[in-house]
Amino acid sequence: MALTLRGFDIYKEFLDRTAQEKLADTVRDVVRKAPLFRPDTPYGKPMSVRMTAAGIYGWYADKKGYRYVKAHPNGRPWPAIPEEVLEIWDRATGLARKPECCLVNYYAPDARMGLHQDRDEADFNWPVVSVSLGDDALFRIGNITRGGKTESIWLQSGDVVVMGGAARLTYHGVDRIKPDTSTLLPKGGRINLTLRVVK
Repeated sequence: MALTLRGFDIYKEFLDRTAQEKLADTVRDVVRKAPLFRPDTPYGKPMSVRMTAAGIYGWYADKKGYRYVKAHPNGRPWPAIPEEVLEIWDRATGLARKPECCLVNYYAPDARMGLHQDRDEADFNWPVVSVSLGDDALFRIGNITRGGKTESIWLQSGDVVVMGGAARLTYHGVDRIKPDTSTLLPKGGRINLTLRVVK
């Protein structure tokens, strides 16, 4: 049963501890093939989150703007999205259409993500699915325009969020990470996977 907050369907404890451990190992394999990097925003400021991706496309940012690209900054194609990640998409959405990007964000204890919309995709009718691993994150949900009242909820390791329908373009972000709230990642921090249909 999902908890719905401003149109976001939040599935608490979607993944049990065994599934989380397996998924964390899978993510490590992706990172070995496509190492984490820290992109610059178009304003020249580096993001506090480090990232990589799996799938046909990966998300990228630099002075030219935000966009999807077919290769890692090292020039190599992104690794394929692992089957167990695709299974999460299937369970959470029930859709036959598969995501073309699995963005992997790593939040160190001091990292955050400002309020933003996911709008670099071609068709907003497809949802974005978010998977949390590791330390708790304070997830903030805003509105379809900037400003106004917001609501926040703590996301724990194993939680899955589906952002679709009328909420697809709602502003959202991560205010902070709460250190030492999970033992999943030996060095702490949080991994967030977001699955997206790009085209």
